[in-house]
Parts: sequence; structure tokens; C-alpha cells
Amino acid sequence: MWELPEPISVCETRLDDDTVTTLRQHGNPSGPRLVLCHGNGLAIDLYYPFWSQLTGDFDLIVYDLRNHGWNRVGVRREHNVPVMIQDFGLILESIDHHYGSKPKIGVFHSVSGLISLLSPPQINSCIAQILFDPPVCKPGSSQAEFDAAAEHAAAMTRRRGHRFQTEEEFADFLSYMPAFTRVLPGVLQLMARTTLRKSADGQDYELRCPREYEAQIMDYVRSFSPLVDLETLPCPTKVVGADPTLPYAYLPTFDLSHVMTVDYDFIPDATHLLQLEQPAECVTAVRQFLEHKGLA
Repeated sequence: MWELPEPISVCETRLDDDTVTTLRQHGNPSGPRLVLCHGNGLAIDLYYPFWSQLTGDFDLIVYDLRNHGWNRVGVRREHNVPVMIQDFGLILESIDHHYGSKPKIGVFHSVSGLISLLSPPQINSCIAQILFDPPVCKPGSSQAEFDAAAEHAAAMTRRRGHRFQTEEEFADFLSYMPAFTRVLPGVLQLMARTTLRKSADGQDYELRCPREYEAQIMDYVRSFSPLVDLETLPCPTKVVGADPTLPYAYLPTFDLSHVMTVDYDFIPDATHLLQLEQPAECVTAVRQFLEHKGLA
């Protein structure tokens, strides 16, 4: 149901001696530039139901976090939030170098949103950012709830199946997971195509982001989420959260409407995977924010 188009262009960005990430350009090169990235364990191509609705008006640069998506798997010790913050700066510099320097607007989900929030101005050169359900928490009693949820999620991830005979088997496996009960038709099959690759022996399929790597990021999130200072953001920021009245599928969603520097809203009846459940509503939130800021 969801067929990804070929990118307009592709270029590799070296992150360190052993690691590259692949930038892809989609959409309208003459439009405002959006830079898009994904959540933990996923891939930006999985978000096609969302970003496909932006291709007519925007110059889209999409990329995967290290050890995700199109990228090869590197050493696990380098798979952490501080290294990904360094990667973020290199990626933004590479976008300017390869595609020409023009204002960049970040559109990030979950852990890529956290990376953006933790990046200082000398790294984060975006002039605005829209963050979908970033894993942030407030110090205090809510932090204990957040930590417990993150620890539970990491433990579950480490025990989860990671090799499958076919893509169809993986899609069927996902259909029994509560986190995916609200996604659009065809998304489970798209996830199989975008987050699995053939194993080295060619006998079955394995996760592109190994489960141990995904769980390790969850462990890091527990330490770094309380460090976000939402009162000193370097650029106009829109946060679009999951419905805070629903049981969370990843980590607790916090109402940020009390933070004066953040334009906060949430998507009713949407969980952490809101862009895969209600992509049209998420696109509307992006367009309204950019129009309000005079950026679209």
C-alpha cells in the first residue's frame, strides 16, 4: 500500500572513521527545507505516510540515525546519545554542503527530538523545529515514573524476537503488539520492509537496528531526558505530543503547555506513534506552525 519513491538524490555523510549515514532528498527542491529523522529502533522511510504529504511544497532531507535504516551496524559502544548529538551537527553541516545553504527546519520524532533538544546552538543550526512526542520528563516524582517505564521498555526490547523467516512473519508479529494497534493499514508491512534486512547468511531477516542497540538508547534516555531545559531553546519550537490521557506505548507523555517557550499541542486519540496513526493531523500541525512563524 505504501510504495516509497526513489530519492531525487542521495549522498553519504561520514560521522567517524567507521560510520556513515545516507542523506536522501525528496519533494520540491525549491521549497522550504525540512530535515526529518525518526524514533528509536525505527527508520525514516517508515514515516512515508506522514512525510509524503509534504513533498509537494517542501524540500525534504531525510536520514537515519546511526545503526538504523539504510546504515550499516557499527560498534555498540558508540551507539549512545552523546555520540548522536555529535552526529547531528555533522549531518546538518553536510546538508548545507551537499544541498546548498538555506534555512533548515527540523522535524523529529522521539529520540531524534531529544537529540535536537540537547544539542547546543553551535550544533543545532535549525531555525525552527517541530518535535513529535520527544521523551522529556520533569525532575521530581514524574521522573521516577519515567525511569520505571524506560527500564521496563528496555527489558522488554532485549527479550523481543529479532530474527524472522519472512517480512510477513514480522508484520504478523507486530499486529499482536499493543503499540501498533492504531497504525494505518499497510504500516506494519511498511515497517517490515524498512526495519528488517536480510541476514548475513541470507536464510532469514534480522532487525536493521539490533534489539540490544535499541534497548541501550532507552537506558540512555533515562539519564538525558531530565537534562532538557525547555526554557532556553535556541529556536522556535513546536512540540506535538501523544494524547496524555491514553496509556503510553513507549514512555509517559507529559503536558508541556505550562512551558511558555514551547508551542505545545497533542493529537487526540494518538499514541507515541502518532505520525503512523494520524499522519494528516500531524502534517496539519506542521503546516500551521510554519505558517504562524512565516516559514511556509
